[in-house]
Amino acid sequence: MPKVLSDGSGSIELLGTFGDDLTVVNAARVSFSKESKELVEADKKLINYLAKHNHVSPFFHPQVRLRIKMPIFVAREWYRHTVGFARNEVSRRYVDSEPECYLPELESIRARDPKLKQGSKATPTDKAEYAKSCMDDLTKTAVETYNALLAADVAPEVARMILPQSMHTEFIETASLYAYARLCKLRLSPDAQHEIRLYAEQLSKLLETQFPISWSALNAAI
Repeated sequence: MPKVLSDGSGSIELLGTFGDDLTVVNAARVSFSKESKELVEADKKLINYLAKHNHVSPFFHPQVRLRIKMPIFVAREWYRHTVGFARNEVSRRYVDSEPECYLPELESIRARDPKLKQGSKATPTDKAEYAKSCMDDLTKTAVETYNALLAADVAPEVARMILPQSMHTEFIETASLYAYARLCKLRLSPDAQHEIRLYAEQLSKLLETQFPISWSALNAAI
C-alpha cells in the first residue's frame, strides 16, 4: 500500500526490493570466499563495522523500487540525487488527464527568513491567508486554461507549459540501499525544505522495515 504523506500532498509506494541485510553480509564475506545462510549476531556486527568504517560497496547490492507521487517543485530537488538512481516519469506529452496540484495549508505557507540565503522560518507568514488565496486562484486558473487549450485541439505537449510547479508528477524509481541512505541523510537535515523532508521521513520508515540492521547502521555512520 502507498504511504500517503500526513499533509496529503503525495505518496511513496514500495513496489519491491532485491536483497536484505544478509545480502550486505554476503557481499562483504565473498572476499574470503565465505557465505552466511542466516543472519547471526556476528553478521550484525559486521554490518555495523562496514558502515562505521565507510566500507560501503556491500550496501550497493540491495536494491529498492518505489512509485512516488510528489509536486514538481519537490521532485526537482529529489532528482538532484543521481548516482545509483534510475527513474521513469509520467509524461504529459502523452497524458492529458486532469492535473492534480499541491495546495498548502495555511501553516505550511512559511515566512521568509532574512538571515538565510535559502529556506524559511518555522512559522507562517502573517499574510498566509492572502498568499493561500493567491495560490488557490492561480492554480485553478492554470488547470482551467490547460483544459481549455486541450479542448481547442492544442497538443498536450504544448498545453502542459502553463501548468504550475505545484502539479503532482509520478515516477518509478530504483536505487541501491546506500543511495537512499545518502538521500535521506541530506533531505532529513533541519535545513532541508520541509516538503521534501516529509518524503524522506516516509522513505526512511519504509526502509527501516525492510533492512533494519543495515538501515540503522548507515544512519549512524553517514
